[in-house]
Amino acid sequence: MTRTIIGAIILGILVGMGFVPESALPMVSEITGIILILFIFSIGIDLGINKYIFKDIFGNDLIIFLIPLMTIIGSLLGGLICGLIFQIPANKSLSIASGFGWYSLSGAILTNIDGPEIGTIAFLSNIFRELFSVVTIPFIPKIMNKYTAIAPAGATSMDTTLPIIAEVTSKDMVVYAIFNGALLSFLVPYFVPFFYYL
Repeated sequence: MTRTIIGAIILGILVGMGFVPESALPMVSEITGIILILFIFSIGIDLGINKYIFKDIFGNDLIIFLIPLMTIIGSLLGGLICGLIFQIPANKSLSIASGFGWYSLSGAILTNIDGPEIGTIAFLSNIFRELFSVVTIPFIPKIMNKYTAIAPAGATSMDTTLPIIAEVTSKDMVVYAIFNGALLSFLVPYFVPFFYYL
C-alpha cells in the first residue's frame, strides 16, 4: 500500500509538471475535497461493520481511553519538539502531528488549507510514522509493556499495524488497538484544521 501511494504521488508530480495546465488547479482542489469526504465516510463504514467494538469498549477498564489520550499527548509534544527543531510554527507543527499517522487524509487537508509544501510535509511525516511503527512495535512490549505497543501506530492501529500489534502482544489487545485507531481517525479531520487555525 505504501509503495502504491508513493508511486501515485510521483506519477502525480510528473503529470502535473508535464500535462496539466495551472488553470486546472481549482478542479483538482474540488476533487480533493470530494475524496476527503469519501475517506471520512469509509471510516464510518468501517466502524459500522465492526459492531462488536461498541459492546467491548464499555466492558473494558479505563485504560481503553487512556491509550488514545496518551497517544494524542505524545504525538502533539513530538510535533512541537520537531517544530522547534525545524523552525516550523507551533500551529503548523501541531497540525501535522495531529494526523496521527493517517498520512493520506492529513496531507490532503493541509494541502487544501495551506498548500502543497505543508501538505507534503504532513504526508511524509505521517507515512514515516507508520513505517517507524512497523519497525519498532515488535520491540516495544519487550522493553515496556503491551499497551505501549499501540501508541506509535496512532490511527493505523485499527488497520495496517493491527496484525503486528496482535502478534507481538496478545489477542485481547485487538479491542484496545481498534478503539485507539478508530478514535484517532475520527479526530484527525477535526484536530488538523483546529490546530492549524490556533
